[in-house]
Amino acid sequence: MSSAIGVVGAGAAGLMAAGAAARQGGPVVLFEKTSRTAQKVRISGKGRCNMTNAAPLSSFVDRYPGNGQFLYGALHRFTNHDVREFFHRLGVPTKVERGGRVFPVSDNANSVADALEKWATNSGVRIQYDTDICCLGEWTLAKREVIASNGDRFTVGALIVCTGGMSYPRTGSSGDGYRLARQAGHSIVQPRPALVPLRTDADWVSPLAGLTLRNVEITARHGLTAVREFGDMEFLTGGVSGPTVLTISRTVVDWLDKGAEAVEMAVDLKPALTPEKLDQRLRRDFQKYARKQFRNGLFDLLPRDLVQVIVALSGISEDKPVHQITRHERHFLASLLKAVPLRITAAYAIDTALVTSGGVNVREINPKTMESRRLPGLYFAGEVLDVDGVTGGYNLQAAFSMGYAAGVAAGEQYISWGD
Repeated sequence: MSSAIGVVGAGAAGLMAAGAAARQGGPVVLFEKTSRTAQKVRISGKGRCNMTNAAPLSSFVDRYPGNGQFLYGALHRFTNHDVREFFHRLGVPTKVERGGRVFPVSDNANSVADALEKWATNSGVRIQYDTDICCLGEWTLAKREVIASNGDRFTVGALIVCTGGMSYPRTGSSGDGYRLARQAGHSIVQPRPALVPLRTDADWVSPLAGLTLRNVEITARHGLTAVREFGDMEFLTGGVSGPTVLTISRTVVDWLDKGAEAVEMAVDLKPALTPEKLDQRLRRDFQKYARKQFRNGLFDLLPRDLVQVIVALSGISEDKPVHQITRHERHFLASLLKAVPLRITAAYAIDTALVTSGGVNVREINPKTMESRRLPGLYFAGEVLDVDGVTGGYNLQAAFSMGYAAGVAAGEQYISWGD
């Protein structure tokens, strides 16, 4: 077979798959619909690229609410340790930050993307830019063909689809892989936003846009079910985001999709303090600021921008002298600080999500090789599959692991057929 292995999509999974396939000894062509590789990698982690996580590998599967068990083999074949060693060899040393998040020492996502691209091309991968593969053509053991949107046809020995999901379409991820999968007879689990900001109808949120709260705990409830997350939270215009919100968003989106009109969320601003300890803290502050007005008595406890909001929500007059605040008012204030209410009404659109939930049904994919169970010679890797993880580097790790597994398998199969 003289045709090359084709890879569609030059993101994290695609570059890894292409390079791994080329390392097996066969020719590889990587089709990229835009004019640049790894565009989503370049903006990930707010431009710093959270590459993986340093947590024990045994804990990884549980960090993927979307089909974590499917990833077991791929994660063990190309581990979080392997990712760090891989990039270190490419001249991109890494560091570990809070929560086990792994970043390049450079704090520059481009260093990760550029190193991955260079490794792929040095491995023999030919990247064909501005080529939008839209269809499968003839597909037999003797001839396998893909068709570009401009009508060009390419013969491939195998095809690895790494087109991503539907989040951040400006980076090239716009659901193209689902069309290819359907042509091959695959079913698609309805794509939905995961790791997405959430909208609220609380009118006090928008004036706080840009404010980040550190080390808070948020709790969302629906019926008898609750989800909690500790960490940072950020206010947006009309909504909230940050690692805590993004992590619980998948569950909240599910509740909303299943008919919940709204989801009640509470923010514990002082999770390290018990109600009793918080009351003691309030009494000390109130003694310190006894002769000030209430609106000026909370600056030691809260970010300045948040003080006015808490004062308004407490129902205590902002002009009331601190020494006149009653025991009942102080207790209510303490309970408010432990559970600031927010009503979540919707998620932001899927094109703003960090990750897509849903995609190609993993029951139709061999988890060891990433090969289609519907069409031999067709492989899938990365976000195009119905796999998604929480924040913290887990989604990029999944992309690297799946890309590696698919590339090695496709390369080995290609070589076994002979050139």
